[in-house]
Amino acid sequence: MRAFRIDSYRGELREADVPEPAVGARDVLVRVQAAGINHLDQKLAQGEFKAMLRYDLPLTLGRDVAGTVEAVGPAVTRFAVGDEVFARPADFRIGTFAERIALSESDVARKPVGLSMVEAASLPLVALTAWQALVERAGVTPGQRVLIHGGAGGFGSIAIQLAKHLGAHVATTASGSNAEWLRELGADEVIDYRSQAFEELLSGYDLVIDGVGGDNLTKSLHVLRRGGAAISIAGPPDPEFARALGLNPGLRLAIRGLSASVRRQAKRLGVDYSFLFMRADGRQLAEIAALVEAGVLHPVVGRVFPFAETPAALTALERGGLRGKIVVSLAD
Repeated sequence: MRAFRIDSYRGELREADVPEPAVGARDVLVRVQAAGINHLDQKLAQGEFKAMLRYDLPLTLGRDVAGTVEAVGPAVTRFAVGDEVFARPADFRIGTFAERIALSESDVARKPVGLSMVEAASLPLVALTAWQALVERAGVTPGQRVLIHGGAGGFGSIAIQLAKHLGAHVATTASGSNAEWLRELGADEVIDYRSQAFEELLSGYDLVIDGVGGDNLTKSLHVLRRGGAAISIAGPPDPEFARALGLNPGLRLAIRGLSASVRRQAKRLGVDYSFLFMRADGRQLAEIAALVEAGVLHPVVGRVFPFAETPAALTALERGGLRGKIVVSLAD
């Protein structure tokens, strides 16, 4: 079976012939027809998470998939051969840059009716991240004020739509050339990060979702009202993340140190800081699919690459400048 994998961290993403996936009792075997490209793929390939997420190498990359079920395990009850599905695999079952992948039934949902495989493959990771930040963790309610950084990207473009659906007043940062399009998605305010300082223009916000980190995160704390919250999907990771992973005491202490400064600043300002590393969840993905079918959420695909050009797709993501997601297609 064809797949794209790394043999070492910081190594080349290359095509290889790999064994067919083993299908467990509660697994579905999916023929991959499209796979989304995410910054998490880049970070993993560079070894940024190797101390926390210990993968065996060589490793097939890819965390977004849309395709057709080819086989099911004997204990599977929700899917049958021929079903069109989409998913974000669990952390230690990634590998969607391949012709087939075995997934836990619990991580899979039916593909939204009316979407192409490419459109469906653009959604799982970013839509689940938006759901877990806005719905599950922050519990956004009508009238709240939410700042979403990087509105034109894969995550931001979906998070804006979901926040608006939840009734929030939505601000976002992006290049000025994307302002009109982002307002069409649902943004009430668009701050041009190249010429404007969002921390000088915004105040009294209930929630900031940051995908940049560093100074951008520090500045974001100052636009929050007392009691507001900053959720970062870029880091630094916090002690709760370390506990959830079940890391050893040494690593927990190291991770606590990484976020100590931002947590101290947040405490002084009377706001909350937390790190979100999204997880696979087929039930949530089914709720997202329902919103897509209702016309609430619209996938944004910036560019499509053929499967043979998967390394080029990852390079294009690193260069940036595209709206929405990059997707690789395995269509004949």
